[in-house]
Amino acid sequence: MHQLFATRASRMKASEIRELLKLLDQPGIISFAGGIPDPTLFPADSFAQAFQQALGPQLQAQALQYSVSEGYMPLRQWIAEHMCQIGVECRADDVLITSGSQQALDYLGKLFLSPGDTALVGWPTYLGALAAFNAYEPRFDRLRTNGNAGAAEYGTEAGEGAIKFAYLSPDFANPTGETVDLRGREALLDLAQDLGCAIIEDGAYQALRYDGDAIPPVLALELARKGDLQACRTIYCGSFSKTLSPGLRVGWVVAAKPIISQLVLMKQAADLHSATINQMAVHQVAQACFDTHIPKVRDTYRARRDAMLAALDQHMPDGVSWTRPEGGMFIWLTLPPGSDGAQLLACALDTVKVAFVPGQAFHPDGSGTNTIRLSFSNSDEATIAEGIRRLGQILGT
Repeated sequence: MHQLFATRASRMKASEIRELLKLLDQPGIISFAGGIPDPTLFPADSFAQAFQQALGPQLQAQALQYSVSEGYMPLRQWIAEHMCQIGVECRADDVLITSGSQQALDYLGKLFLSPGDTALVGWPTYLGALAAFNAYEPRFDRLRTNGNAGAAEYGTEAGEGAIKFAYLSPDFANPTGETVDLRGREALLDLAQDLGCAIIEDGAYQALRYDGDAIPPVLALELARKGDLQACRTIYCGSFSKTLSPGLRVGWVVAAKPIISQLVLMKQAADLHSATINQMAVHQVAQACFDTHIPKVRDTYRARRDAMLAALDQHMPDGVSWTRPEGGMFIWLTLPPGSDGAQLLACALDTVKVAFVPGQAFHPDGSGTNTIRLSFSNSDEATIAEGIRRLGQILGT
């Protein structure tokens, strides 16, 4: 049967993170593996009320029916207003609702990439983006940034393939937790202009800032330059997964109309539309409590980040370094040269019952064996302190 598969099937690989999430069901494991929200922070009561209202006599026919591919109009209007608040002036017609931002990445890979084309990505970068793009048989080349360290410098080592886009998560990136500063974002716009390529801006963690001043999205900066969304090459992907609920799978794309129109055609071919009732529920909850809910999420995750950084300071041996993120869910560790994150994981699971993600999977070329990703979002401070103590114990041996 395999001989009948398209060539792209050979490039599809199981997600290491999805596999590691199975560890959450094992007793006694302290998991820093999955970058998943704490379920105790979900506004469950608000969602219960929202679904009850959606299934009431006035809305149930709409909630349970087919809908337009672009998405539920009141939700798109709310998103447009939200985007305006972070500096992206847009209208509901510039918004497409997707089944999570992961679907948006898949559609954008399908839209832009022909076999042999080049996608510029970070080294490391989000594993889900690599998986989404990889099916369309691109080359990956390095998009250089220096994170929090000052003005970012971008460059490319692209081969013969046409450079179609640069992908990045500029705020508290998965997996490193690093943020691209203002000068770096401006430099990215210059690079994309010079190369004639698009920019895919993954804003999944944009709302989760704990320290420092907010930096305008790349799309907001381009809008300030060009004055018209329709002239912009940046495509913004947003999500409610890290703020309200990942299980409802509601994300969005904001872009110029030619891009939105093409994505709508893909949506029609793929799943017709995202679940209507989920969109209605997310709209009601976002409208009712987004602005009051997000500060609670930030306070909780800020305390957990601080607990992990303090524990790393206390327990990590010499030769181990790590990022100090201003937000998000992740801290990135670099181990001494010659270390192997996968071997360390096997040892940690067997001896101290601690899970994390080896860093090699986030590198398109399979490098980064001496790196690991830790997530602090789904463990309380005491558990974080104990888990890092255990990890430091085996790293110090």
